[in-house]
Amino acid sequence: MERFTMSLEDSLARQFDEFIRAKGYSNRSEAMRDLIREKLEAERLANTGSGHCIGTLSYVYNHHESELAARITSAQHDHHELTLSTMHVHLDHDNCLEITALRGAITAVRDFANKVMAARGVRHGNLHMVPVQMTETAHGTSGAMHVHSHPQT
Repeated sequence: MERFTMSLEDSLARQFDEFIRAKGYSNRSEAMRDLIREKLEAERLANTGSGHCIGTLSYVYNHHESELAARITSAQHDHHELTLSTMHVHLDHDNCLEITALRGAITAVRDFANKVMAARGVRHGNLHMVPVQMTETAHGTSGAMHVHSHPQT
């Protein structure tokens, strides 16, 4: 592990310490590592159209919207290579929350998420992606192929 020293103005250091307490970090180093990872991931995602990612797509929708649930399910089946799993939560009589785990090419994941979030009746959509290096390996005596997703930071 590499160690480095950093200087901050007093007011910025106080604000950072307040941030650390509010988020529950045990020390400044852990907080800095997470902030650096977050910034590096954001840069990779913003500056590249290539590569792979894992992601979560969350959205709230009105299940009374004409055939919306069926259209979303159909979109997930049409992109089964991206969709790993979906959790469905009933919020109230009208609204549902869905959270979908995704894995694939950054552009394909982003395009799929945008299509779902833009559907009439979907609101409060959010996509969170983490860039990964994907590898396939054979496991056990069956030789079945498994995909591994290694975060890049």
